[in-house]
Amino acid sequence: MFQKILIANRGEIACRVIRTARRLGIATVAVYSDADADAWHAALADEALGIGPAPAVDSYLRIDRIVAAAKAAGAEAVHPGYGFLAENPAFVEAVEAAGLVFIGPSAEAMRAMGLKDAAKALMQKAGVPIVPGYHGERQDPAHLAEQAAGLGYPVLIKARAGGGGKGMRRVDAPDGFAAALDSARREAAAAFGDDAVLIETYVSQPRHIEIQVFGDRQGQVVHLFERDCSLQRRHQKVLEEAPAPGMPAAMRAAMGTAAVRAAEAIGYVGAGTVEFITDASAGLRPDRFYFMEMNTRLQVEHPVTEAITKVDLVEWQLRVAAGEPLPLRQEQLAITGWAFEARLYAEDPAKGFLPAIGRLERLDLPADRVRIDSGVRPGDRIAPYYDPMIAKIVSHGPTRATALNQLAAALGQARIAGTVTNLEFLGALCRHPGVAAGAVDTGLIERDLGQLVRSDPPPAEAVALAGLAALGLLAPAQGDDPWDRLVGWRAWQPAEHHLTLLWQDETYALAVLLDGRGRFRVSLAEWTVEIDVLGPAEGGCRVALDGRRQDVGSHLHGDQVSLFLAGRHYAFQRPDLLAAPAMAAAAGGDRLLAPMPGLVRVIFAAPGQVVRQGEPLLVLEAMKMEHSLPAPANGVVAELAVRAGDQVQAGALLLTLTLAEP
Repeated sequence: MFQKILIANRGEIACRVIRTARRLGIATVAVYSDADADAWHAALADEALGIGPAPAVDSYLRIDRIVAAAKAAGAEAVHPGYGFLAENPAFVEAVEAAGLVFIGPSAEAMRAMGLKDAAKALMQKAGVPIVPGYHGERQDPAHLAEQAAGLGYPVLIKARAGGGGKGMRRVDAPDGFAAALDSARREAAAAFGDDAVLIETYVSQPRHIEIQVFGDRQGQVVHLFERDCSLQRRHQKVLEEAPAPGMPAAMRAAMGTAAVRAAEAIGYVGAGTVEFITDASAGLRPDRFYFMEMNTRLQVEHPVTEAITKVDLVEWQLRVAAGEPLPLRQEQLAITGWAFEARLYAEDPAKGFLPAIGRLERLDLPADRVRIDSGVRPGDRIAPYYDPMIAKIVSHGPTRATALNQLAAALGQARIAGTVTNLEFLGALCRHPGVAAGAVDTGLIERDLGQLVRSDPPPAEAVALAGLAALGLLAPAQGDDPWDRLVGWRAWQPAEHHLTLLWQDETYALAVLLDGRGRFRVSLAEWTVEIDVLGPAEGGCRVALDGRRQDVGSHLHGDQVSLFLAGRHYAFQRPDLLAAPAMAAAAGGDRLLAPMPGLVRVIFAAPGQVVRQGEPLLVLEAMKMEHSLPAPANGVVAELAVRAGDQVQAGALLLTLTLAEP
């Protein structure tokens, strides 16, 4: 076994590898960019070395710097994690040329599976079923459009390199093909340095089911059953589970055999995942699954497999890389219970899941009944340079219903402030009737997005509690001395406070009356809520709302007030009333502002051009994905404030409009 390894990654996966290595007595070396100098993975490792500026291309993608760091630290092996260089065969060769061990498959295996078109040809030869489509070398747009027409719409355009939904577009009709192809190619080139694509038939009721495989240097290959990753948005996984709901034993055996055959065809060593698309229009059937791709690395969702098999896959990676045989044979592996994983991101579901940044002013994730894999701590900043994942929350139970309930409960107990997250969206997804019934497919989220992304205004109780929190009153009284609580105590009459809160575009002018020890009356023009602050509770305090007891949490950070009530997070703001007129003017519909930091990739508009509300004007690239920004209103483009290739900050002016007459 190794004595010291370097982890060529950051964030959650780096912390994950470090924990297993520490349990095995292996010393760890972390690498970090300038933006990650104070990151958790750098602090958790035994040693940490800087490798360059914040952009990944200047740090985490610099093969020379990472190999030099491993040599300088005296590491014997390099673990790539996932993402960045994890599936780069040139990195494998550089590591091995330096006399180090790469903890993963060979460069040859990566190359065999690295390009989807070549991989599908190889799998077809090995007897693994593939989706009908065009996987050829000819890439001129006219030829690709002709191939799409021959397959019949809808079709799926897919980058032949990489994964994670990048460079992937569904096209429903011929008139949308050219624009979708251009967008897919730009995104693929930016993410993988390769803009070649393939065209496939779009499966109408698809489920995304993948098989975890593992091979050793002695030629043994096993599978560790399946994961269902059908719950996706923009082709990115949101909620994963194992095993797959409704999976017949015959189909599990057939998919497992096909996945092992795929790994054996390329002499695979280490952890890998063979991804299949299944046609679930008639239920799961052994004759309706097709090879999509093989990920030659550890997957983000590997914890659900660990939960149901009781296997530490990172430990297996380390043992196999050190030359040991697989610890278990196929017949020794079994499924125990059910597991779910939810990916908690800093992103705004109400704004099309735009990635968000900010400092994690509060981060309370319950870990008593679930597993938390995270790479950030309270006070850490979500930066614009990398994937905005906060944590993976993993539940495991004896039945599917139990595991899903545990996950929903954990999401409801989480307390996060300082950045917008997809927490409530994940909770709503767990409570979706189709998810509860196991009737999942890759289109579920898109079909039911309206009910999953809640935008209903806060109830009166939430507004009233936020008012108390903003005044520092949402805490139990300590002792009988009135000076213990600075609540505006008066000798002869109750104290009254007045404040204004904002929630999105709504303004609440509140009157808060102290009506006795720990008792308050909060009023707006049309309602009054009576609140008794009773005592402390986990993550906050217990209150009685008009006589009904409930636990509530809150957090103040600057002018922001975060309230956590009944599984929901309400973000209020205490406005600077003197600045309100300027704020209102800035919020007008005659300008387009950058919703996040990013790179201006494409500009579709020009000065003098007539545009309609909702028409795409620019494409902003942020956190590895393209985001189309629409016109905020009907009008004429008055001025462009940016050029293609400009790097902009959140809130930066992109263009202005002369509004059309109503």
